[in-house]
Amino acid sequence: MTGSGARAILLAMACVVFATASAVAEDVPLPAPRPKAGSTSPGSGAPPSPAAAAAPAQPASKGFFPFSLFGNKSAGSSQAASFDAKQRAMLDKVSNYLSSVQTMVGNFAQVGPDGRRVDGTFSIQKPGKVRFQYNPPSPIDIIADGSSVVVRDRSLETADFYPLSQTPLRYLLADHIDLLRDTEVLSVSADDTFVTVVIEETQVMTGANRLMIMFDAKNLQLKQWTVTDPQGLDTTVAVYNLDSVKKPDPNLFVINYMK
Repeated sequence: MTGSGARAILLAMACVVFATASAVAEDVPLPAPRPKAGSTSPGSGAPPSPAAAAAPAQPASKGFFPFSLFGNKSAGSSQAASFDAKQRAMLDKVSNYLSSVQTMVGNFAQVGPDGRRVDGTFSIQKPGKVRFQYNPPSPIDIIADGSSVVVRDRSLETADFYPLSQTPLRYLLADHIDLLRDTEVLSVSADDTFVTVVIEETQVMTGANRLMIMFDAKNLQLKQWTVTDPQGLDTTVAVYNLDSVKKPDPNLFVINYMK
């Protein structure tokens, strides 16, 4: 796994913590593309083409990686002064909601820049612990144990380690998050369908990573997020079958550093 490939996994995977407490079985979603520039509705944009939707899933080590490393800093939004009272209140509601989620299990569906789809399961235990497992034929597992994050490729028997403090998971797996204080919020907007928050962090060496998170406007339930990497390529993830009552097995978050 290349360094850039591994970095692509953490950004999108981190945001699964934006999930809501729902244990009702749902149809497996097909993530929609990111809205085009200038679109007034976060839910607009053409649906995936039939060819893209039908494309067979590829092993994650050969495809796309919805994560990226952020710098080890607490940015604070340079756009904060431009937000009006309604936008600030909306960000406070989202922040309070995210902070209320302490445990979570569920499924995710991921569509990369080439239109191919992979699926998997995830488990979260705050503070600092998460496990993402892609369904076969993908060999990828991602584990955070509270201090480190490992991206493991079972087929290649490789493991890439990162300090949790240098990933966006440091925000999202914390007991409490304040989006305006802890992240670089570019925009927040709402319509009848979605509340949409856009976050960006720029590093001198790698460029800008952008994250757009879309919530249900009525109940703040997470619908999907899109990661745009410094090359402008999008990876979109939708989550479903979410359950914040079930307690994950603590053994899921154990990293074997000897392997």
